[in-house]
Amino acid sequence: MELYSPYLLDGATGTQLQLRGYDGRECTEKWVLEHPGELKALQKEYLQAGSRILFTPTFGANRVKLEENGIFNQVEEYNRRLAALTRETAEGRALVAGDMAPTGKFLAPLGDMSFEDLTEVYREQAAALEEAGVDLFIVETLMTVSDARAALLAIREVSRKPVIISFTCDESGQTLMGSDVTALVTIFQGMGVDAFGLNCSVGPGELLKQFRRMRPYAEVPLMAKPNAGMPKIRDGKTVYECDPEEFTAHIEEMAQAGVALFGGCCGTSPDHIARIREKLEGVMPAKPLPWALDGKLPLATEKQVFPVDPDVPVPAPIPAGPDLAEQLEDEMESDMPLVSVAVSSKIDAEYLADCQGGITKPLCLTSEDAGVLEAALRVYQGRAMYDGNLPEETLRPLAEKYGLIY
Repeated sequence: MELYSPYLLDGATGTQLQLRGYDGRECTEKWVLEHPGELKALQKEYLQAGSRILFTPTFGANRVKLEENGIFNQVEEYNRRLAALTRETAEGRALVAGDMAPTGKFLAPLGDMSFEDLTEVYREQAAALEEAGVDLFIVETLMTVSDARAALLAIREVSRKPVIISFTCDESGQTLMGSDVTALVTIFQGMGVDAFGLNCSVGPGELLKQFRRMRPYAEVPLMAKPNAGMPKIRDGKTVYECDPEEFTAHIEEMAQAGVALFGGCCGTSPDHIARIREKLEGVMPAKPLPWALDGKLPLATEKQVFPVDPDVPVPAPIPAGPDLAEQLEDEMESDMPLVSVAVSSKIDAEYLADCQGGITKPLCLTSEDAGVLEAALRVYQGRAMYDGNLPEETLRPLAEKYGLIY
């Protein structure tokens, strides 16, 4: 699947279904199964408008969200039946993307879910979508790095099909949790995503600014699926005022910034998609800038990207332990350009997980145990480098899976 050719996605599902009888209050997935004709009619309109990728109506069909709606032990059934509706509509004329989305759960200390439990929630849904025969996966409208990493790792456990990761951000390019889009693209392309995107969020003009900011860091195709402008309340109803012409005013500029997948989120319609198709005629997305980082290492914390010189001095490592948080606080105030942490047991990885929110510099991990190193990489929500004596054949799989730089 060559994602550097322009791909036209579909537009909004939720706001369009509200125009077709959905009241917006009950579980969307349940309503769709009770009104399959409405979804299929909408997706047929997107096909006619030119969509080459249709999203399955499985946005909230993970265990956490279904249970919040009083639906228990039906993840496999819901995802199978909902994906089948889109496959029937696509009829081979469009690819079917298995749609996954945030759980709304947070890891400690903000929440009570462990990273492995979060991964299991996504693994369950991913396995159901894989069994349902989707052509690729899209994890969208993300707000936390933990949801995105858990979903990506879960998908990779059950499928080798393409994966797109897509976040929502504000006008400054920050997520709800303060992660910058430049850090996000750095983290997830390191973990092997096939494309990285921004969806929902704000209007096309505001997102264009963020794609331009990501351009020097992006080594993968980018996806743009913005709202039809910011929502407004008129006569007690939510409306989106960005019409198809205004919505597509920046298509060529987005392509020049590396966007290769184009679609619409809240407030968009088949008319918006048809206009994108017209504007894409003769347009080819720009490919990555191989010279952009000038040989620097793309390290990142959960919130910020740090291009680091390959010969950066590595300080003496801090041994992970009960007092790691206090030691990290001191290190963050030092003049060293990065911080080094030694992990020698899986308990050390847990200490790192608990206090990583205090890490505001690039992280270097050191360990002589491959299993312990992987445990630390699994819980660290950024992109780290390694300093130690583990062999190439041990480190290469960790680089491919977690983005480790060594």
